[in-house]
Amino acid sequence: MSILTFKGGVHPYDGKELSKEEPIVEYNPQGEIAIAVSQHIGAPAKPLVSKGDSVKVGQKIAEAAGFISANVHSSVSGTVKAIEPRLMANGGKADCIIIENDNNYEEIEYSKPKPLEELTPDEIRDLVKEAGVVGMGGACFPTNVKLSPKNQDDIDYIIVNGAECEPYLTSDYRRMIEQPEILIEGLKVVLKIFPKAKGVIGIEDNKPEAIKKLKKLVNNEERIEVKQLYTKYPQGAERMLIYAITGRRINSSMLPADVGCVVDNVDTLFAIRDAVIEGKPLINRVVTVTGDAITSPKNFLVRIGTNQRELIEAAGGFKAEPEKVISGGPMMGIAMSNLDVPVLKGSSALLCMEHDVVSSVEETNCINCGRCVSVCPGHILPSRLADLSLRGDMEQFEKMNGLECCECGCCSYICPAKRNLTQAIKSMRKQVLASKKKK
Repeated sequence: MSILTFKGGVHPYDGKELSKEEPIVEYNPQGEIAIAVSQHIGAPAKPLVSKGDSVKVGQKIAEAAGFISANVHSSVSGTVKAIEPRLMANGGKADCIIIENDNNYEEIEYSKPKPLEELTPDEIRDLVKEAGVVGMGGACFPTNVKLSPKNQDDIDYIIVNGAECEPYLTSDYRRMIEQPEILIEGLKVVLKIFPKAKGVIGIEDNKPEAIKKLKKLVNNEERIEVKQLYTKYPQGAERMLIYAITGRRINSSMLPADVGCVVDNVDTLFAIRDAVIEGKPLINRVVTVTGDAITSPKNFLVRIGTNQRELIEAAGGFKAEPEKVISGGPMMGIAMSNLDVPVLKGSSALLCMEHDVVSSVEETNCINCGRCVSVCPGHILPSRLADLSLRGDMEQFEKMNGLECCECGCCSYICPAKRNLTQAIKSMRKQVLASKKKK
């Protein structure tokens, strides 16, 4: 039995059997697409095109507007119809470049980079930046910035997050099963930047085929190994993953680089590899469309900007009208009120549930059972922090380490009183962080 894990966590029904055996299928959008200029942490990208302009696949259509920002590229060929706000999965709006797809998918001519062995670390980072690569596990932090710590010689580990601990999601699993050699190439690119570091691919032990394939591929690689992780949520959360693999701890005021680590998601490594080896920008990603309301769950290779309603139809539509649709997984995903939203670089899944089990239960009073404390991977007191949030006590909330919450949802999941603990803590964390930024 694997011993690589952390203290706390839960074991929800994972639902992965619905789509884990479904190979990745390329999907091309049918109508117009909406490419957001802000699908990353940091400043929105600045549009480089105007209404009426013709664009091609891979063309840069918006440029990074600061150090923490990312370029945006067209995923189709066609004509720019407008630049206007469009609804996003989180219910907010963002400026988007609307492109009428001509269905020809005419690509620009990519400039192939030098061989990897001839590239310097700075040249690799520049290629990653030019390609608009961001963290595709959900954080969407510009990857070239992540690959630029203060001292690259202090980095001991490049950790590949292959845990995919969020229930129902299988996109990373299919990547590892179908193209493991591409993942290894992407990891080697990052290792070229950090010559003293070791590459570690962490995979939960409920994915034995992926572990087997990748171990075979790295059998003769001195700087790369595969580590088997205990299957438990949130094993793939950055802090938990780092601790499980290295025994090193970080808190909310630290970055992985502070303990000698760089962590990248599987799909991010694929994008890094395409940028540095092929000179291609980030224009697509794998999205799992699943849930008990979906007729035929699938894993699609989707062009950025595709309308998510189209993906539902491509998966056979609804076999039952869903009570809840979630962008992402059930633990940390966002409940959607409208399916007509674009796929972003951070869109990992579309989860359609026949029954909304959360809204059907009634919240009752805390019974002081301590279960939320026992499962909290951040080792804080969720029930007390939720009370402080409801009272609006920001000072005491911070004193009780409320900022250490990683918003994983374990406390809400395990609570017998069905209290919305995570939601309350998340709300107060936003207020505290906003207050600090203001000061």
